[in-house]
Amino acid sequence: MRTSRIATLAASAALVGLPLAAAPASAGIPANADAHDSNELTAELMQLNDSGASGTAWAMVDGNQVEISLETEGLLDGAPHAQHIHIGGQNVCPANDQEGSGFEGALQTSDGADEYGAIAVSLTKEPGMTGAEHGLDVDNFPAEGSYSYSRTIEVSEEVAQQIADGDGVVVVHGVDHDGSGTYDGDTKSDLDPELPSEATDPAACGELNAAQMSMPHGGTEAGGTDTAGIEYPGAVVLGALAMGLGGIGLVAARRRTTN
Repeated sequence: MRTSRIATLAASAALVGLPLAAAPASAGIPANADAHDSNELTAELMQLNDSGASGTAWAMVDGNQVEISLETEGLLDGAPHAQHIHIGGQNVCPANDQEGSGFEGALQTSDGADEYGAIAVSLTKEPGMTGAEHGLDVDNFPAEGSYSYSRTIEVSEEVAQQIADGDGVVVVHGVDHDGSGTYDGDTKSDLDPELPSEATDPAACGELNAAQMSMPHGGTEAGGTDTAGIEYPGAVVLGALAMGLGGIGLVAARRRTTN
């Protein structure tokens, strides 16, 4: 009789453990939450101006906060790379071979405005400001050829909704057209005539669309730090306990059958 009760208890515990293990998928999300309250998007960054740059961007919109991460490579090392979320164009990137008004037909930032729109969010490192007016805050942008960037930014409700709707385009700037190893040349920037065009010409571009992969977490990055961990340890522990009890019950049932 006692072993039979243990088997019954273990089976019940194992069944209870199943929904507990699945809880993280919906835990903490109100039943009446709007579909746009939390949205995850990704963008594949493709080169512009034959820069050789590439990368991936991830964004998570939660209310009026945007958590964004970038992984880039192939950029000019040792020079600042302005990076932004652009909104207001056709929500697409120009073609790499699209001719512009810059150095030997290079694409300048304004040449692609019809496609990707104007600067809406400046992706500066902390504690840099993130408004559109800080789009050339060169002291607070990454300055490596390859880098990881992560930051959570508060934006207006309108901008948050536009990004969640897939209207945002990530653009990384800075191209060494002449291969000199620095930003130089006689052509001036269309954003600031005090800067050479190389400093602001677009180097990579990606359209933020519904996520095809999960946002990475963990590690020290250009915009701050992020710590990976188990968000629901209680569910995991209870699930493991239920599985353990289920194993005990199975052994007890087998012994009873044998006896």
